[in-house]
Amino acid sequence: MVNPAVARNVVGIIGNVISFGLFFSPAPTFYGIVKKKSVEEFKPDPYLATLLNCAFWVFYGMPFVHPNSILVLTINSVGLVFEFFYLTIYYIYASNKGRKKILVFLLVELIFFAAVALVTMLALHGTKKRSLVVGILSDIFNVMMYVSPLTVMAKVIKTKSVKYMPFWLSLANFLNGVCWTTYALIHPFDLYVLISNGIGAISGLVQLILYACYSSCNSEKDDDGDHDLKPNGVQLSNLNGTVAV
Repeated sequence: MVNPAVARNVVGIIGNVISFGLFFSPAPTFYGIVKKKSVEEFKPDPYLATLLNCAFWVFYGMPFVHPNSILVLTINSVGLVFEFFYLTIYYIYASNKGRKKILVFLLVELIFFAAVALVTMLALHGTKKRSLVVGILSDIFNVMMYVSPLTVMAKVIKTKSVKYMPFWLSLANFLNGVCWTTYALIHPFDLYVLISNGIGAISGLVQLILYACYSSCNSEKDDDGDHDLKPNGVQLSNLNGTVAV
């Protein structure tokens, strides 16, 4: 019989690898920003939101908040580093208005996070109560990250085209949700990781179903359309922006 602890660790490591890929996915966007020395029309909002999301999951994974969550702690620590790196690049090449926006939002996030951390550590005693508060907040932010492609899915249905919803990113989101849902179900059971990632798995599955439904329509349009009007590159859309490759 497979040891539950070993199985949980293996699934968690696979989840770490997939999540790392998702954190790395905006890298081409920022390579383009550095190359052009301009942020153009890109917004920092998704990276600011992901930064706060990672911060709460790092806090949740601490032994004094929720024991036995080292793999949740490790991948979100990596995510924090990535988001700080992305925001640093954005700050360097942003306008004065963009820089002020980043600084204001970071200050608000810092104050909010510090307030939650202080209340959790000083007013709540025991990992059960701490897990409840921090877990609920982490779930709220994580669900927001997972449902963010809803606007893209609506566009796919409206236009009957999967141009702005790439298959590989949808598949990665689905596998990421499935991995962390499985991780949460293996002893010791983790309700908070289960809730948000269960929703994430469903969101990813819906994206794949839409892709299967409308990719054939997209192929027919490509075959019937004027080939000279096709763009030279492929638009890769991800949770944190759009990258032209």
